Amino acid sequence: MSNQPLAERLRPVTIEEFIGQKHLVGEDAVIRKMLASGRLSSFILWGPPGVGKTTLAKIIANTMNRPFYILSAINSGVKDIRDVIEKAKNNQFFSAKNPILFIDEIHRFSKAQQDSLLAAVEQGVITLIGATTENPSFEVISPLLSRCQVYVLKSLEKDDLLILLDRAIHTDTELSKKDIVIEENEALLRFSGGDARKLLNVLELVLNASEEGQIVVTNDMVTERLQENLALYDKNGEMHYDIISAFIKSIRGGDPDAAVYYLARMLEGGEDVKFIARRLLILSAEDVGLANPNALLLAQSTFDAVHKIGMPESRIILSECTIYLATSPKSNSAYSAIDEALAEVKLSGHLPVPLHLRNAPTKLMKDLGYGKEYKYAHSYEGHFVDQDFLPEKIKEKRFYKPQENPTEEKILERLRLWWKTRFS
Repeated sequence: MSNQPLAERLRPVTIEEFIGQKHLVGEDAVIRKMLASGRLSSFILWGPPGVGKTTLAKIIANTMNRPFYILSAINSGVKDIRDVIEKAKNNQFFSAKNPILFIDEIHRFSKAQQDSLLAAVEQGVITLIGATTENPSFEVISPLLSRCQVYVLKSLEKDDLLILLDRAIHTDTELSKKDIVIEENEALLRFSGGDARKLLNVLELVLNASEEGQIVVTNDMVTERLQENLALYDKNGEMHYDIISAFIKSIRGGDPDAAVYYLARMLEGGEDVKFIARRLLILSAEDVGLANPNALLLAQSTFDAVHKIGMPESRIILSECTIYLATSPKSNSAYSAIDEALAEVKLSGHLPVPLHLRNAPTKLMKDLGYGKEYKYAHSYEGHFVDQDFLPEKIKEKRFYKPQENPTEEKILERLRLWWKTRFS
């Protein structure tokens, strides 16, 4: 019996075996073209766990016959990076192809660690492939990000997961010897959350706990086995997306107790405090919004503070922000307004700006009436004057709709004073 986990035994070794991500590896897709051309540039793979970031990097290295070095940002430092770069420089004298350096969880690298990569990437000593579950715009320094393309990987679709299940049962050296019948697959798919590795881990866990003879997999069986082995299943944050979802929804729903509980679950599971702080920052604008504008300021302060403080003290800062947001009045009016405005732009296109609002830096533009009838608000009583600002075609459109909370009720009162019936 193999000691290798099922997920490792089934790891694809060619691009043809790779499941999912057709927008990157399908016919005429960018990575497929890169492999065909033999020209490889540095890039970052951004996507959730278990969608093939490491596997894809290994396939690229094998296909292009490149030396392949792999570092994990969790346990590697500047010295490890310099060692790899030194090896790559030494190999240049023997006309070897420049190696690929794959860095897993590159978002966990410090600025100094990322800085140490810059010259080698710029000079082509190494080709960097980074993998991250976090938005590279926040976590990767600008000079390094500007030298790398960013490719987004998606959670696997149902059809992808079903192909993987079938491959596991019929082609794996161990499972193909067993009589396995997948009578129901909904629980397997649900617990996987679009994560190939999680799907195979769950399948292996369920099958290993089964008796000899025919094994019939049902939804009840999968749920029962996972509940019995929850610690194993939840190892290393397997329920990452379920917990963050419950955390956000508890804050949105105004339950500080549930919100702090899920915060504790994340902290106990080793979740990156910067990830939590970033979600609080987004939520402060998306769900609290104009009902309590100070929420955004506190969330920004929280985000800055956890970057400087780290654990264990960051737990207190995160708890304060979490409780504040959960107990704040809620409004998604700003969120709805920008989405409605974006939808209007897509629908009506780029409508002409009214003449009186246009900039008029030249005499010709002034002669054409640019800015001619613009009324300067500060020249009028109350620093307001009624005039049209939207393009003529949509001048009656409303995007911002104040909601029922003390702050926005005051905003609505002011808007009605200014615009009369428009906000009635």
